[in-house]
Amino acid sequence: MRRLTQQEYRNSIADIFGKEIEVRGAFEPTIRIGGLQAASTSVLSVTPVGFESFTNMADSIAIQVTGEKYRAKLPCAPNASREPDDGCTAQILSHYGRMLFRRPLTQEEIASAVNLSRGLAKSQNDFYAGLRYGMASLLQAPNFIFRMEAAVPVGDKQWTLDPYSRATRLSYLMWDSTPDEELVQAAEKGELNTAAGLEKQVDRLMASPRLDIGMRTFFNDMLELDTFDTVSKDSILYPKWSSGIAASAKEETLRTTIDLALHENGDMRDLMTTRKTFLNRSLAADYQIPFPFKGEWMPYEFPADSGRSGVLTQASMLAMFSHPGRSSPTKRGVAVMDIFLCEPTPNPPNNVDFSIVNDTSGRLKTVRERLMAHATTSTCASCHNHSDPIGLSLEGFDTIGQRRITENGQLIDLSASLQGKKFVDAQGLGQFLHDNPKYTACLARKVYAYSRGENSEDVPASAFKAAYNSFADSGFRMRSLLKSMVEDKDYFSAPAPETASPASKVPAQ
Repeated sequence: MRRLTQQEYRNSIADIFGKEIEVRGAFEPTIRIGGLQAASTSVLSVTPVGFESFTNMADSIAIQVTGEKYRAKLPCAPNASREPDDGCTAQILSHYGRMLFRRPLTQEEIASAVNLSRGLAKSQNDFYAGLRYGMASLLQAPNFIFRMEAAVPVGDKQWTLDPYSRATRLSYLMWDSTPDEELVQAAEKGELNTAAGLEKQVDRLMASPRLDIGMRTFFNDMLELDTFDTVSKDSILYPKWSSGIAASAKEETLRTTIDLALHENGDMRDLMTTRKTFLNRSLAADYQIPFPFKGEWMPYEFPADSGRSGVLTQASMLAMFSHPGRSSPTKRGVAVMDIFLCEPTPNPPNNVDFSIVNDTSGRLKTVRERLMAHATTSTCASCHNHSDPIGLSLEGFDTIGQRRITENGQLIDLSASLQGKKFVDAQGLGQFLHDNPKYTACLARKVYAYSRGENSEDVPASAFKAAYNSFADSGFRMRSLLKSMVEDKDYFSAPAPETASPASKVPAQ
């Protein structure tokens, strides 16, 4: 079971009922596990407050779907609008229930929803009033709110996902939404259980422009861009910073990443070194460059002497992992190690004294000097040596991502040494990460963990070995990683259930 995220819920409702249907309500937050919020969807339940919110959203959606403006889109109309009509009710609820549950409803499920609708339609003398409650019962059911993955046996003590679960996993990975009609039909016909049928659907999903949506959601999660919603900057020190610039900075990183990964089908290692990006007017002001273009977003390439190198030097990453009034080599270094190398840094002990690091007005003028004075104990040094070199090489940029060469009047030292490699400044760091096999392995690991809702720290390299080999052979193309991963013979494998009750899982035909 994986609880739908807010975006998955919204996308699913839009695809099932139409974009004109509004989703009104609050969603419970997810948490980050192993660097991904997607991993928490497998362990989070729904609190009583969350259930009330889902119930209210379900009723709101049902009211809209059964309202007069929408009724012409329904599969049938009742014989009389003031009386129950079990046949039409069953047709409507079966049609939408199949999309909501991502599988055909069982006869029992249909009968339960129809009985609920009939009783309320009869008591209120209104077919659509009854239909509203039958529809709401499906919308608030666990089979919609949670992505249910069911396993079937495929040999001695071996289990695999059933076709509908396969379709669901593919669709939410590729499109961040519920399976479309063609994918559900492929599941019904058993085509997703064959190599040829699976490849046909994978190729179709990947050829769609909607792949951009699915991969934007993945990279938003992996790059932790959701944290931008809580980023704030000192308005006195940085009066130019605004919520508009923050939103633009997030969009810049997503556009850059998707363009390289999907539109250019480029080498994903270049994400660490590329100077190509997309800018709008507000971002150009933040980067202190002219914007002589027409239109909101335009492609742009930073000059070679700009110091920029990949997404690490974009305003989003630099601002997210900094303090409101100053940069933070430690926060930046910890973020890079965790996000791009899958090497999380332990949290500091509660009794650590940060006064030296925070004293920006004392005799220690640069953050490098303050960090060196702070990391005098072995406990502090072990963590700081792990992450600070990365962050120190990024000190050529302030807390909002603007270029600088001095700090408190002192020339900034951008040299660093990490894992036996010496480099200088952000461009040196970008090349270090570009050439580091841990980066591409981490990317593959997180795609695998994201797609399955697993903690990336618990995923063994053997689980995605074949996909990674294809990824490397392709020149580290994202499309190759996705295709080889989902078509691997073990991708849809499942653990054996504690108790098997296949009869209750058989859908109505």
